[in-house]
Amino acid sequence: MEIILREDIKGLGYKDDIVTVKGGYGRNYLIPQGLAIIASPSNKKMIEENVRQASHKADKVKKDAEDIAAKLEGVTLELPAKAGESGKIFGAVTVLQIADVLKEKGFDIDRRRISLNQDIKTLGEYSAEVDLHKEVKQNIAIQVVEA
Repeated sequence: MEIILREDIKGLGYKDDIVTVKGGYGRNYLIPQGLAIIASPSNKKMIEENVRQASHKADKVKKDAEDIAAKLEGVTLELPAKAGESGKIFGAVTVLQIADVLKEKGFDIDRRRISLNQDIKTLGEYSAEVDLHKEVKQNIAIQVVEA
């Protein structure tokens, strides 16, 4: 089943993308939730026109995302965490904590745009990917230190 996404969905696509999904997923979840519409010929034409009209605005959004990525390059986040003697932390570092530290440093990035490559459960160095735009992604270094 072909659908047109009305907003970004992690792992599926970005707004205004035409994607193919299984029928049940489209009919029972994406369309009723307002996340997608059926990719009929008239809807495709409408989306193409909207994309064409918004292309100049999209260029500005992409440039802003590239500017943020350039500022994030080389930034190392230091996250304090309580840890045991073996270096294993109590709990785990989450994307919410990373988003809070980024906000303290002046970057207002939504936690849903941050993805961890692995679970952070011990002290040490890790990396996370920030999805700033459809074409702009930036890796950031994370240093987990004992609090």
